[in-house]
Amino acid sequence: MYERSSVAELADSLRSELNRYSVGGKLPSSRALVERYRVSPVTVSRALAQLAAEGLVVTRPGAGVFRSAPRTALPAAGDTSWQEVALSAEGAGDVVPRSVDASGVLACLAAPPPSVIPLNSGYLHASIQPERAMAAALARAGRRPGAWDRPPMEGLPELRDWFAREIGGAVGAADVLVTAGGQSALTTALRALAPPGAPILVESPTYPGLLAIARASGCRPVPVPVDADGVRPELLAAAFEATGARVFVCQPLFQNPTGAVLAPARRAEVLRIARAAGAFVVEDDYARALAHDDCGPLPATLAAEDHDGVVVHVRSLTKATSPSLRVGALAARGPVVERLRAVQVVDSFFVPRPLQEAALELVGAPAWPRHLRTVATELRHRRDVLAGALRRELPGLTVPHPPTGGYQLWARMTGGGDDASFAATALRAGVAVAPGRPYFCAEPPAPYVRLSFAGVSGPGELVEAVQRVRAGLGEGARTSDA
Repeated sequence: MYERSSVAELADSLRSELNRYSVGGKLPSSRALVERYRVSPVTVSRALAQLAAEGLVVTRPGAGVFRSAPRTALPAAGDTSWQEVALSAEGAGDVVPRSVDASGVLACLAAPPPSVIPLNSGYLHASIQPERAMAAALARAGRRPGAWDRPPMEGLPELRDWFAREIGGAVGAADVLVTAGGQSALTTALRALAPPGAPILVESPTYPGLLAIARASGCRPVPVPVDADGVRPELLAAAFEATGARVFVCQPLFQNPTGAVLAPARRAEVLRIARAAGAFVVEDDYARALAHDDCGPLPATLAAEDHDGVVVHVRSLTKATSPSLRVGALAARGPVVERLRAVQVVDSFFVPRPLQEAALELVGAPAWPRHLRTVATELRHRRDVLAGALRRELPGLTVPHPPTGGYQLWARMTGGGDDASFAATALRAGVAVAPGRPYFCAEPPAPYVRLSFAGVSGPGELVEAVQRVRAGLGEGARTSDA
């Protein structure tokens, strides 16, 4: 596998030498570049492709790579200040102004520089992704008859059937829509179930991407507190009564960010409360494939226990595989399925068939259960290493309930300070963490930070990250004393 840094370095070197060649002049062959720079053919190919994308060179199959003619100067930029007026006036008549605040999502998606240890990542590191299995699945998918034809708008029947079996209960293939990942499924669900201006009940704290979806749709997220056993039913009932909401979004299994699992006694109660309120429960089952190997038997999905069509179920393959395998499912029973389908078709038509075919090949391969076992063992080990390092090096961060699934620790700051300052100090020390404030849609009860253990190269990097933060905090204290 090529190193991204090697590709960037080679591209920089080639870019700096382009002036040696006249326009239309031929660059050295790939073999010559491999020998000269002592890199792999893949690295050379990637670097040349980068220069071609920048318009600096042109590749002619069978002939070689040639320097391109310089680009003509771009026209002067026009005056776009009028947009401020247009965008400000757009939501003037809305009950709840629509705003797109992606800061919480970007904190998890932004790739830090190579020198920074990413404890803010929401995805598996490449070392624990099923790269070989995915590559083999993609190759097999490309050879399937009709692999590049238009798929059914609802998704491939075989993939819908697989998702239905995974969800369980009375959910069948006809109740499932294939989506472009979990975020897309959540967006479709909220747009279908809640009109602009409507309140939406959410767990507190909750996934910032959900809050961004709600606000961008003009809806008003209303917090319902979560404890170690999941959402509190008595507060959920009170929130339904006070707001008249018709949607509650929750993560009953390994809730993000707390890691809580909805207690058995609360599961039926949540469904009963929602049914009495005439409301839907959107179950975001994002982490079922991220259970640790010490978690014990997993509870069934809420959808499997739902007899009245209360639950709209969301799940995705992305978290357990790769950020680029954006294939998920949206499942429901009753008339709501048609509304969900209509919204999805308008938004995205369908999920590309090659991606669906590759997902189907992946989950049907013998490598799939082996991969899940590897992830279960690795995540548990990383969780323990990070929790132990925090206890030794940063006792001011406490994790009262270490999770048995998922990829993050939700740490409360008990030593004073605020989460934003802590995150800034950590970043200066070379560690990216997620401050807790974006996970709350109202005032947080205390300062928290979320620390992910999935996106690093290994347990050793987790220990180094905590030591860096401790050193950074110590340096900050010395600077303040001075």
